[in-house]
Amino acid sequence: MTAHPLRFGPRLIGTPTGRLDAAVLVKPSARIADGKALIGEPAPIYSRALEQHDVLRKRLEYFGVKVEIVEARGGDPAECAAGDAAIVFEDGAAIMRLTSPARRAEADRMEAELSRLDVPLAGHVAAPGLLDGNDVMLVGETAFVGVGDRGNELGRDGFAKLAQSHGYRVVTVSLAPGVRALRAVMGAVARDTIVVGSGSAELNAFAGFKTIVLEPGEDMAAGVVCLGERHVLADIRYRTAIPMMRRAGITVEAIDLYEFTKLGITPSMLVLALKRE
Repeated sequence: MTAHPLRFGPRLIGTPTGRLDAAVLVKPSARIADGKALIGEPAPIYSRALEQHDVLRKRLEYFGVKVEIVEARGGDPAECAAGDAAIVFEDGAAIMRLTSPARRAEADRMEAELSRLDVPLAGHVAAPGLLDGNDVMLVGETAFVGVGDRGNELGRDGFAKLAQSHGYRVVTVSLAPGVRALRAVMGAVARDTIVVGSGSAELNAFAGFKTIVLEPGEDMAAGVVCLGERHVLADIRYRTAIPMMRRAGITVEAIDLYEFTKLGITPSMLVLALKRE
C-alpha cells in the first residue's frame, strides 16, 4: 500500500450509510453477453442489460443522486461492477488493484475519472497486493474486508493500514466457497445494521451490529445500494428477502437488474459511491 498526501477538497463519504449524493456507474459493454453465468442461469442479454442499467441510473437520480456515467473501455464482462475499482473515504479515494489481470486497467481508468471529478487521491493498493473494492464494505466506523476467492493477504493488509489511517477499525470476513464478493452477500442498511445472506459469510464477524439474516437461496438479495439510513435500492427478484427487510423497518426500492444477477453482480457492486452526507 502506498499513501499519498491529501489535499483540500470536497467532503466525500461523511457517513458510509448517509444520504447518497453522488455516484459513478460504468456502462455495460457488449462483452457482458460473454460473461460466465451462475449455475442454472442463462447468458446475459446485452440490450436488456443496457435498459436495466439505465433504469438504475434514473432511479438513483430520482432520489437526488448525481450520477456520473463512465463508458466501458476494457474487454471484461464484469467491468460494469464499478465498485471494484476504488473505495472512497471522507477525504479521498483509495484505488484498488484488481485480482483479475484482465481488469487491472479498470482501476487506472477510474483513477483518471476521479481526477477529472476533483476527487482527491488517498492511496493505492500496490503490487503485489490484490484487493477488489467490492470485497470491502464500510459500515459505521468499521471496514469489513471479505476473504474469499479474490484478493490476497498483502492487499488486505495494505488496505487495512490505509483504512485505519482514516479512522476505521478493520474486520475480515470469511466468505463461503463460491461467493463472488463480500458485497454480493452483505449490505449496510444503517449505521448499526447489516443485511447478510445465510451461510454466505462468517456471521461472528458482525458482532456488535444488528443483522438481518436472509433465507438460504436469497443470499444475493443482501447486495443492496444504501440510499440513506434504513433506505435501500434492491434487486426485485427475491421472494422473501425484500418483505423481510421491510418488516425490519427498511424502506426498499426494488428494480429489475436480472441481467447482472446472472453474473453474480448485485446492485451495490454496480455503484461506486462518491459522496454521502
